[in-house]
Amino acid sequence: MTHAYPFLSTEQKKELSDIAQRIVAAGKGILAADESTGSMAKRFQNINTENTEENRRLYRQLLFTADEQVNPCIGGVIFFHETLYQKTDDGKLFPQLVKEKGMVVGIKVDKGVVPLAGTNGETTTQGLDGLYERCAQYKKDGADFAKWRCVLKITSTTPSQLAIMENANVLARYASICQMHGIVPIVEPEILPDGDHDLQQCQYVTEKVLAAVYKALSDHHVYLEGTLLKPNMVTAGHSCPRKYSPKEIAMATVTALRRTVPPAVPGVTFLSGGQSEEEATINLNAINQCPLHRPWALTFSFGRALQASALKAWGGKKENGKACQDQYIKRALSNSKAALGKYVSSGEGGAAAQDSLFVADHAY
Repeated sequence: MTHAYPFLSTEQKKELSDIAQRIVAAGKGILAADESTGSMAKRFQNINTENTEENRRLYRQLLFTADEQVNPCIGGVIFFHETLYQKTDDGKLFPQLVKEKGMVVGIKVDKGVVPLAGTNGETTTQGLDGLYERCAQYKKDGADFAKWRCVLKITSTTPSQLAIMENANVLARYASICQMHGIVPIVEPEILPDGDHDLQQCQYVTEKVLAAVYKALSDHHVYLEGTLLKPNMVTAGHSCPRKYSPKEIAMATVTALRRTVPPAVPGVTFLSGGQSEEEATINLNAINQCPLHRPWALTFSFGRALQASALKAWGGKKENGKACQDQYIKRALSNSKAALGKYVSSGEGGAAAQDSLFVADHAY
């Protein structure tokens, strides 16, 4: 029989659960601004902007200095390593700026996906080496939560049992290391939307993956009250000929979560997974209107679905700063309402509200 030797004091547990609850307080979600330098290159290419450190700083400064209308909408911001140490034009560190707005600072700590030998193109995520020391440093530098992304895909032969178990184990190992340093781990087992699978197939795979993840978290003695889950919504594959309604997506998503995610988990912060901005908001709203009992906060951790219209409006031009912020504020307000099940679509989105944000085999 396993025996757990307590590694968290009562005070440490309280700190972790308090952080998690602040991030997913009513109407609040997460701005994922942790795109790697390579991902930013793709984003900037679309708006004909050079991918320099200064341009990345200027763009993220616009997001972080948006007016106080966004403060009740954003509970946490996920940073990329570079961004954690950047400053505003007047010399204030970005994490300090974000904290002053009442938001919690997060950091992406994984080092990307690598191939899993003997599988049909499946991957695991690297970055455990040195994570113990990096977490200690990030906590000192103001980060109170972290993110680690694992990726699984649906085909006729995947996800394999090996990929499910390996990714669940690496997420659990990461989560326990974070908690030892007072950092709330966001556990992200993303099932990619690539493929022609239907809604039922995605639900089945999502349930199997989440069941494995929570078994691994239990095996690693992770304190669930001090964690958050960042899953995909249950949707059909992008190439599926059948289109499902937001109500159907909501029912499949909430059912999968109810079967696998313990009520001890404070919140579920969905990734947008290449949905258009408006689609992601409408589906999140439907999830929060689902007639099934939902013991966790169900909110957002969006990157592209909060930023696509803002990025398009900015276009890399200084004079468009206000337009960029207006688009970001609009999406933040919409998603905040959706996290409460109170969003009503006006049909007129932002500069890119209806644009598909799907990227095949998406890597951050």
